[in-house]
Amino acid sequence: MKWIASGKTVVIIAHRLSTIRSADNIIVMDEGRKVEEGTHAQLMQQRGLYAKMVALQTAEVAIS
Repeated sequence: MKWIASGKTVVIIAHRLSTIRSADNIIVMDEGRKVEEGTHAQLMQQRGLYAKMVALQTAEVAIS
């Protein structure tokens, strides 16, 4: 996806978080409000909603 978005602003709405992991900036929404913003690494360090969703999706993949 990097080569498609090179030099462009791209808005991606995703439920599969692996899709946006390499994004330059991630905005986390909850009930229509922005609750977190940052890179994947920054959001994981915050241990907020994004980190919880990543953990849940990782667990679901491991079970499948």
